Amino acid sequence: MPELVKVWTEYVALGVELTAAVIIALAALVGAGRALLAFVRPSRAPDAQKESLRLELARWLAVALEFTLAADILRTAIAPSWDDIGKLAAIATLRTLLNYFLQREIDGHQARQEGGAEEAVSRP
Repeated sequence: MPELVKVWTEYVALGVELTAAVIIALAALVGAGRALLAFVRPSRAPDAQKESLRLELARWLAVALEFTLAADILRTAIAPSWDDIGKLAAIATLRTLLNYFLQREIDGHQARQEGGAEEAVSRP
């Protein structure tokens, strides 16, 4: 029975990693499409357009990173070695730092957008 659980958990982890790969592939395709559109039809605010594209791609990459972390947790839960636990700790730390800095950039982007909207409304 324990061997069956290990095999099943490994398949689930593989499926979760496959989900992460699909998310990354789709996000890259959508990002590439939006980047091509930005070259063909640049907006009035090209910097904001590029920043929006970059942040959207980064959000999806963060989601994919969460899936890979989930797969690593599943694998570590089966038969953890100190090496596996160390790798999981490193991945969790990296994910946390990436998400923290990504959220700071998103908040800054939103604040700049709101500031620009308020400035446009206050103009006569």
